[in-house]
Parts: sequence; structure tokens; C-alpha cells
Amino acid sequence: MESATAEKAATEVATGSETLADLFPLAVRKHGPNRAVLYKDDSGQWVPKTYQQVGEIVKGLSLGLMDLGIEKGDKVSLLANTRPEWTYFDFAALSAGATVVPIYQTNSPEECQYVLENSDAVAVVVEDESQLQKVRAVKDQCPKLEHVILMEGTAGDAISMDDLAARGAAGSDSDWEDRWSSVTSDDICTFIYTSGTTGPPKGCVISHGNYRSMLDMVHEANVLGDDELTYLFLPLAHSFALLIQLGSFDLGATLAYWERDPLKIVPNLSEVRPTYFPSVPRIFEKIYTAATANAEKEGGLKQAIFNWAVGVGKKVRDKERAGQSVNPLLKAQHDLADRLVLAQIRQLFGGNLKLAVTGAAPINPDILRFFDAAGVLVVEGWGMTETSTAATISRPEAFKFGTVGKPFSQCDVKIADDGEILVKGPNIFQGYYKNEEATRETIVDGWLHTGDIGEVDADGYLKITGRKKDIIITAGGKNITPANLEAEIKQSPYVSQVVVIGDRRPFLTALVTLDMEEVAKLAQEKDWQSDPAEVAQNAEMRALVQEHIDKVNEKFARVEQVKKFAILPTDLSQEGGELTPTLKVKRNVVADKYEQDIEALYA
Repeated sequence: MESATAEKAATEVATGSETLADLFPLAVRKHGPNRAVLYKDDSGQWVPKTYQQVGEIVKGLSLGLMDLGIEKGDKVSLLANTRPEWTYFDFAALSAGATVVPIYQTNSPEECQYVLENSDAVAVVVEDESQLQKVRAVKDQCPKLEHVILMEGTAGDAISMDDLAARGAAGSDSDWEDRWSSVTSDDICTFIYTSGTTGPPKGCVISHGNYRSMLDMVHEANVLGDDELTYLFLPLAHSFALLIQLGSFDLGATLAYWERDPLKIVPNLSEVRPTYFPSVPRIFEKIYTAATANAEKEGGLKQAIFNWAVGVGKKVRDKERAGQSVNPLLKAQHDLADRLVLAQIRQLFGGNLKLAVTGAAPINPDILRFFDAAGVLVVEGWGMTETSTAATISRPEAFKFGTVGKPFSQCDVKIADDGEILVKGPNIFQGYYKNEEATRETIVDGWLHTGDIGEVDADGYLKITGRKKDIIITAGGKNITPANLEAEIKQSPYVSQVVVIGDRRPFLTALVTLDMEEVAKLAQEKDWQSDPAEVAQNAEMRALVQEHIDKVNEKFARVEQVKKFAILPTDLSQEGGELTPTLKVKRNVVADKYEQDIEALYA
């Protein structure tokens, strides 16, 4: 009954769109005077824009793209930070019937080139001069790329945002509507590139119907409200942020954009005072540290009061959730705890937060319980790009810390014999672009093989326990394929094996072993001791490896670079149990065997 009521409420508020192409035009009609976006301008003031105002911008840019010759089904790439203009161009391209191809703003020129070429992009929208430089460096290697559009400023080899809008001024409302209304649920709305365990990134082909079904399930679960103010810093090139954007505008809610400075995220929360905050574990970990650091530093009575207050908060939450009344004494204690400590923790999120959601990487449940005690509910969801963002959801009235919630209404989730999580539903993607083999391996008999290992408890909650594949998910939620990085580092004649570490960690490190045949020659030239353990500690040897890693890092985005490394005293081997018979590295064995070395790198 409750689910049906929530679905009815969301249906009444939502646009009623059938695709992502008609979503924003219909949002303008339905939510016109509502505040759509909020962002900080160059003067440091927060500036709002209504749906009507944003609608005019989107329509002008969309007609401008059409005037450039962008046809239905053409690929238009976006290379920019999360900012209002990203949203404007996203809806402009979608309503022109184009397929949007996002690229992370942190990608290197080589990574940008791969996505642009592989996706057959005919146009790319870049944020500023620094992103334009990346495209300039690789444009000759992208034969189908015809147009470069610049969000900020002007350049001789790019079309400015103002010029594109001016080109669209000659178009009409009917021209625009003819285009966006011609798009069907079977048409492709986006390619989102995700990394596998080996090889180059794969383009996930997602249809309008896939994302529309995902939105319908989100609304049915009553995750977002029409009066929501959501603060967004997550990259819109990631499916998690994209879903939040689409859901917010479908309901007529407000999206507040970050200042594009990681140091401003927490201050922005205090200024914007959001009701909804999607994030990755790393930010919650930072806020947790900010909340606890002062008490720990002061120690003594102050820390004792802090810990007591959090403990009281947990008792009250437990009783409320168990349907038990809070006795007068505990209520009085909670009122005091709130004044002294808990309210200050809530203020770190702006003091107005109804719900926060964490995804893309695991988070320590103790952190979630800490925030819950203070009145900030942070819950987990789970999914992947191939599920058009999500497959399970936790809600305020239905969650368990340590789990990622229950499947959405139209999603079937089952556990295979080997523990792998399989998903089926209308939100499952169409396959990988130009990669039929990978598609066949991933979708079998209609079931998506996620590569994650998990279990479903007696109440239907899913818990993620591991990953079949070797994808590293950093503490910041970035998915990284270590094989590509390791292959580059192993190009050094002195390096035998490399194991990149970084899962749930703030940055990447590497365990390196030396090719002693080559190193022996070098040792003879340098008159070094030839003992492998001593060479591993040799400062000059380390400098050679560091120099090589520095060069490799230049080819990768900052988050994908190795920040520290350790040279192991012996090579990996089958005899030692670190290699398979086909000489593949057993990552878990290496991680366990050299745990102390790894911890030292993060100390």
C-alpha cells in the first residue's frame, strides 16, 4: 500500500516523459517557475535559475547543434566538470536526438582520444582551455570528430557556447519539438565508458527505455522528492550523478552544483543546506574525521562528553526503529546530547539534510552508525553502469547498515552458484559498443553477470562481500583497471612484476619486483651488491624505478597514477604461490603475503 502511494505521488509530480529526449522540454512545461539549478558565480554569490530560464538555454543549444548538422543518433561527447553547463549541453544533445558520450574531466589526452574514436563522436563539448588542449592533441586521431564546442571563452578552432546558441536562434519551437518527440525508448541515449579487468575501457550502450525504467523505479521507491535540494559534486560522467540529475529534473526539484574545488565541498554543504546528498565514501570519511578530530585532539572531558552524546544518539535511534518509546530520562539526555554535540555534526551537512546516499565503493558501517546517531541518515545503494546506475536501494524506512538494500521493484537479483550477483530487469544495458564478445560474456540468458560476489539475507537485503574481477575501486569511488597501468610499468627492463594496490584506499600504490637478469647487468656496471634484497633497497635503483613510474603516470589521469611503491626483496613465483601456472598474479595472495609492506605505503 505504501509503495503504491509513493508511486502515485511521484507519477503526479513527474513529467510523464517517455524518453530522456522529451524529459527536459516536458519539465519546463510542468515545472516552469520552479528553481532548477543553483550555482556560485564569479562574484561568489549563489545564483538560481528556473526551469523556464534553463529551458531557453537548452533549447537554443539544442537547435544550435541541429544547425551544425547533428542528426538523430549522432554521438556528442561531453568533457567537463560537474557544472550547470554540463547539464545544459546534456539535455541539449539528448533533445536533439543525439547519443551523449561523457568523458571524465580528469582523463588524459590518450584516454580522451580512445573514447572519442571508439564511440564515433562527431562533436565534443569541452569545458575550457585546459580541456580543449587535450582534444587538440588527439583530434587528428579521431577521423569522425567534426566539431569542437567550448563552454568557457573563445578559441579559433572551437565554437563558443554563445555562438552555438546564436546559430540556434534561427530555429523554431516546432523544429525542436519535431526532433525530441521523434525519439523512442529503443533509441540510444548514452554510451558510458567503464573499465573492465583487462584491456581498454568498454562503452556501455544504454537506451532511453533503460534509463526511463530506472527513473520510474527510483520514483516508485520515493527516493527523491519534488521539493528536494540536492548538492552535487560527483562527476556527471558517472552514472550515479547522471541518475540524480535526471531524477531531480523529472520531479521539478533543484540541483545545486559544487564550486569545482574539493576543498569547498564541506563548506558548500553549510552554505547550500541541501536536503539530499549523494556521495562516495571518501567524502563521508572526511566529514567523519572533521566531526571527531577536535574532540580527539582535546581529549579528556571534552572527548568523554562527545562519546557519551553519540552513544545516547545511538540508543534513541535503536529504540525509535524498534517501535519503542523513549523514556523521559533518555529523552532529557538526548536533548542535552543534541545541544552539546549532535546538532553540530548535523551542521556539517548544512543542518537540513533528510537523506544521504553513498555508493560506488564500500564504506565502514561504523561511520554510518555514527552519523545516524547524530540524525544524519546515510544509506547505501548498489548497481553499476550496466544496470543504468542501480539495482538495489536502501530507504529510510527499509535499510540495514552493512547492506546495499533491496532490489528495485522491477529488478530481479539472484546469487549464482559461485556467489556472483546476477541481475535482470528493464534497466539492463544493451551491451558494449563494438564488443559483442564482452556483451555475450556479461549478459547470459537475459541475466547480467555483475562480477560482484554477494549474499541475500533472510529479509531480502543484499550484502556485497567481494569482486570476482580485479577492478580497483578507490575510496573516492573511481573504478580503475590495474592491468593497463601494470602493463605500462612492466615496460621497464628492470621490472619483472607489478601489483597495483588501491581498493578502498585514498590513492594507488604498487608492489614491484625486479628482473634480476637485467638488474645483475646493471649491478655489475654500478659495482653494486648483486643480492636481490640489497638491490631492492638501493637508492639509485629506486630512483630508476621512480623515474619510469613518473613517465607512466603522465599517460593516466591523476586518480589512476601510482603515488608510492615498494620494491619487494624477491620475485613472484609459482613456487611462492603468488603466480598461477599461466603466470597470472594471484592478487589476494600477494596482498596477504605483503600486508605489512602495503600498510607501510599508506602509513
